[in-house]
Amino acid sequence: MPRKVIIDADPGIGDALAIALALLDPEIDLIGVTAVPGCVTGPVATQNLLSIVESVDPPKWPRFGASNASRPMLTVHGETPDGFFDLLRLNGDYGLGPAEVQFAQLANQRDSARVMIDLVRNSPHQVTLLTLGPLTNVATASELAPDFLGNLQQLVCLGGSIGAGGDVTAAAEFNIFANPMAATRMLEAPVTKTIVPLDVTRQAVLTFDQFNRIMQTVRPNLKWFFEDLIPFALRAHHEQLGLEGWPLREVTALALLSQPRHFATSPMLVGIEQNGTLTRGATIIDQRRIPRWQTNCEVVESVDAQGVLDYFGQLARRSD
Repeated sequence: MPRKVIIDADPGIGDALAIALALLDPEIDLIGVTAVPGCVTGPVATQNLLSIVESVDPPKWPRFGASNASRPMLTVHGETPDGFFDLLRLNGDYGLGPAEVQFAQLANQRDSARVMIDLVRNSPHQVTLLTLGPLTNVATASELAPDFLGNLQQLVCLGGSIGAGGDVTAAAEFNIFANPMAATRMLEAPVTKTIVPLDVTRQAVLTFDQFNRIMQTVRPNLKWFFEDLIPFALRAHHEQLGLEGWPLREVTALALLSQPRHFATSPMLVGIEQNGTLTRGATIIDQRRIPRWQTNCEVVESVDAQGVLDYFGQLARRSD
């Protein structure tokens, strides 16, 4: 039976691709997509989600959760980290590469956190929530409905770093940095949770050659992604970071739900630095040899990167 999943995202080209693949994956029943402000504002994230689902046009559409919130306060002592501007350059002004957002209001628009709560209450202990952006909506939902996290089957969060440093700052990964208080609340919550950190999500890298091979047999409903979004991401990572490929971070997190055999996890005690001058949003792992603590989540330690790339290629290609 397909796994019921909600994806909470701030799309972002990587988020967009992961959501499209989730709609096509027979192992996943994507029952909801919810917008969170992060690399784009809430209204832009909402419109991007609509654009993504419309482009795939799946037989069954997920519920939409909207956001009207602005971007989180991404400053340290009044200064915006250079890594945030790098993020903008890698995704485009409105998150989806060259696309310009045309705003259209959702009919019967509902707030993301309330949509999450409704979906989980309708299927208690059967829903996995995958967060691809900051954890703001998770914190809000848990405040509005104290039973929300306890009714989840699993919470999987793309974010943090074990030993790979950060991306938005030298110490912090963007999703955690954007709302470290919400991330701390998530870690303290009594729910089965897994963190998918930078250390593993940087390993599955889509190269130009791999992209060209898949492009020859790509599904028609992924045409927009392969003609506009992925080429933009490949060029931006080459021009801005000097990389000969695009790390499929969000696709890696999705693959954990659908293809868990490609991953190894370990229980760890994870904490979040809240206020450090150089370390705000840093993910702190207690790895002392003599443990004096109780673990609070699973952390993905390793991944079969080729397995993730194969997963991506199989979903992206036409079946005929």
